[in-house]
Amino acid sequence: MLMPILQVQSEDMPEYGIVCGDPQRAERIAGFLQDVRELAFSREYRTFTGTYQGVRLAVTSHGVGSPGAAVCFEELIRSGVKTLIRVGTAGSYHAELPAGSLVVSTAAIRTDGLTRQLVPEGFPAVADSAVTQALEESALALKGGAVRKGITVTLDVFFNGVEEVPHAKYKAAGALGVEMEIAALYVIASLRGARAGAIVAMDGYADSDLAAEYDPHTDTVARAVEREIQAALDAVAKLAKADD
Repeated sequence: MLMPILQVQSEDMPEYGIVCGDPQRAERIAGFLQDVRELAFSREYRTFTGTYQGVRLAVTSHGVGSPGAAVCFEELIRSGVKTLIRVGTAGSYHAELPAGSLVVSTAAIRTDGLTRQLVPEGFPAVADSAVTQALEESALALKGGAVRKGITVTLDVFFNGVEEVPHAKYKAAGALGVEMEIAALYVIASLRGARAGAIVAMDGYADSDLAAEYDPHTDTVARAVEREIQAALDAVAKLAKADD
């Protein structure tokens, strides 16, 4: 069956998938795979399949923000993907998590608009525990920077307007950083019977007390992205072995 937005055939899709925002990053992740095929490039959604340590998986880009990403997550699950891992970037709330650090998201604070239209206000956005454990173990096995796990914030806004962005509140509550899609991933996975997790590289500070000029294109961030890609792929291999 053809997925109308992703433009992939469900029979081509494996049970494991890695998702990311940038189509170029999807291509970069696919470069770690063997027997790679590019299935489609429709709008911001670029999909590859291949194998890693003998495990077939898909890699798909979802663009920026929860509404568009939600379309990607829904169609991947409808096409047969049962495990999804987001590989992305986030803004840090803490000095001990500078650019180049990795965070495994255990849950997401739902400040986005998309999930409010899917589930009631009190419904949690929580990662699958097995996926989280596999991501943390894989990330800790790699050298190169700090690794933490904890709660992240999913926020729609990127640039400030006249309303105050609630970074200080969520930092005080213990959130580690902020990004734009994880809550949608966790809620949709829960609704559709899939499992999901996420790992993000810190690409700067979101906290105004720490923020410097934002530059996500440094060598430090690039190395962290390489580490999180490796961690996500290794996590898929661990999960597939456990599933067998």
